[in-house]
Amino acid sequence: MRNIRLRLQYEGTRYQGWQKQTSTDNTIQGKMETLLTKMCGEPIEISASGRTDAGVHALGQVANFHTESAMSVEEILEYCNRYLPEDIAVVEVSEAAPRFHSRLNATGKRYRYRIINSQIPDVFWRRYATEEPEALDLDAMRKAAERLLGEHDFKAFTSAKKSKKSTVRRIDEIRIERIENRVEFVFTGNGFLHHMIRILMGTLLEVGKGIRTPESVTDILKSGDRAKAGALVPAKGLVLEEVFYT
Repeated sequence: MRNIRLRLQYEGTRYQGWQKQTSTDNTIQGKMETLLTKMCGEPIEISASGRTDAGVHALGQVANFHTESAMSVEEILEYCNRYLPEDIAVVEVSEAAPRFHSRLNATGKRYRYRIINSQIPDVFWRRYATEEPEALDLDAMRKAAERLLGEHDFKAFTSAKKSKKSTVRRIDEIRIERIENRVEFVFTGNGFLHHMIRILMGTLLEVGKGIRTPESVTDILKSGDRAKAGALVPAKGLVLEEVFYT
């Protein structure tokens, strides 16, 4: 049994996220498993580094599946890109170690969130960025971001229901840059909770608009109360850029 590792890109606009669902099958996982099952001539289950939400994009999603197929990695790459829809692409195919698991072996991830910070719409970024016409104080947002770095309990920054699973995560970097009419936020850490980045973004935007202070972020962390954090921003501005492995 071979273990095949894929690196994928997808535009998440018209999909209900990565994870296969029972009611409908308009998901990235569903599309991939249907294709790979036909290609390999056997039932295929594919795992990914994480379950991106509906509307979230990916430049560097990593996934893996097991197969008895003798197809070369070059043949798998060519077949996938010939038959996948135009908004999903396989960028790289390789043989992985038998015990490699794209989610369990991941040591970190990098995401980017884009804001169009202008009163004039940008038609070319409309699927990949959220619009915010109000002026933003980048220095205040950077001060708030500094308080989020390191290892914390991010319970206040997730939409996940009550669970026995730990909500402690480590953020190594939050970079905030202005590029022409956009403000881009880069988050790097050892893992992120459900909706965590989108809630962090909502909180940082409230700081940037003067609704809350940079110092308030520390109080939100300590509270563990989702109601005290900012709004959940739209999914379309978020992209998974890279998954890290040792």
